[in-house]
Amino acid sequence: MNHFQYKNNELYAEDVSLKDIVAQVGSPVYVYSHATLSRHFKAFDEAFSALPHTICYSMKANSTQSVLKTFFNLGSGVDIVSGGELCRALKAGVDPQKVVYSGVGKMDHEIEYALTTGILMFNVESEQELTRISEIASRMGKKAGIAIRVNPDVDPGTHPYITTGLKNAKFGITIDRALEEYTRAMTLPGIDVIGIDMHIGSQLTKVNPFVDSIDKLKVMIAKLRTQGINLNYFDCGGGLGIQYNAEEPPLPADYGKEIVGATRDLGMHLLFEPGRNLVGNAGILVAKTLFTKARDEKNFIMIDAGMNDLARPALYDSYHGVQAVNKDQDGMIVADIVGPICESGDFLVKGREVPMFKQGDLVAFMSAGAYGFAMSSSYNSRPRVAEVMVKGDKFEVIRERETVEDLVKGEKIASFL
Repeated sequence: MNHFQYKNNELYAEDVSLKDIVAQVGSPVYVYSHATLSRHFKAFDEAFSALPHTICYSMKANSTQSVLKTFFNLGSGVDIVSGGELCRALKAGVDPQKVVYSGVGKMDHEIEYALTTGILMFNVESEQELTRISEIASRMGKKAGIAIRVNPDVDPGTHPYITTGLKNAKFGITIDRALEEYTRAMTLPGIDVIGIDMHIGSQLTKVNPFVDSIDKLKVMIAKLRTQGINLNYFDCGGGLGIQYNAEEPPLPADYGKEIVGATRDLGMHLLFEPGRNLVGNAGILVAKTLFTKARDEKNFIMIDAGMNDLARPALYDSYHGVQAVNKDQDGMIVADIVGPICESGDFLVKGREVPMFKQGDLVAFMSAGAYGFAMSSSYNSRPRVAEVMVKGDKFEVIRERETVEDLVKGEKIASFL
């Protein structure tokens, strides 16, 4: 069921009118459906019910604490990429033993924080990182659970900026070097070798690249076992895509069937790091039309949200569906929908047929729950927008709109000026 639907020509989130939300909270505003978040998590989790597994939500997609708490209440852990994300997850109530720490640039204080917290494991992405984790864990008198992120050199067929599994990517350790690093890891103090990890990209719409990568890592796992290195966890990463426009990604059940079939004989505990797949279609951005203009047969619709609020179109030329919050427009028009930022790249829609919005009309950008607010900024000194969560016929502000005073918090004018 789609929880963003029209009722009497007015767009609702579950049983709450978006017009009513904007009237109380203002615009722009991100709106999340609790029912959609819950449904997506349960569908993904149930897809792997045949095997021992843990869902470690990739919180970089959306790190708002109410979103995290929704998943934690359903048994989720998290995949983190910074100490800040760990702090957020802990504040929202995550079980530290359901935390995996990825990322190529872990700093000493972040490693220490994670070790003190008692996370499940680090996904190690370089030879030097492995050495550093060993040094820090030994100094602290602790054992760091680790998996090596093996780069399987499989083309996932997605946008080059979100492809992470090819041999020239900055992520992971190449498959031809990983065996040597596992052997070395077994000799290092403060290291507990417990898993293997892969992550080949984001917004993948085919299962084959996942299965091909697993098959490559299964060969490595067999070699490790001949050396007496028996791993408990297989982190299959994330990256399963969603439908923004005409994509046809597999359903979690179909994806799960293929992955279970490929891993069943390993006897390992599976970890998964879905992000976009859980939150992408559970959130929208609502904005207000400020002005319209036509220039040399080019139509512009200016709104109060910009590339600082939703960066994906400017960054990746990404598609987000556009819907009128109130269906009272006079037909359709081919236009660019642009924001107030002083950049030519400040667009949310370019050259697409959209409703003929007029001043004051509300515009909903669909499928904005992933990498929407999480990538937003205060560029042009624009305060970041409010976030709202809807559950049934109720909604709450889960992040207050920033103020201009918030923008200068922590700043000071140098004493010599």
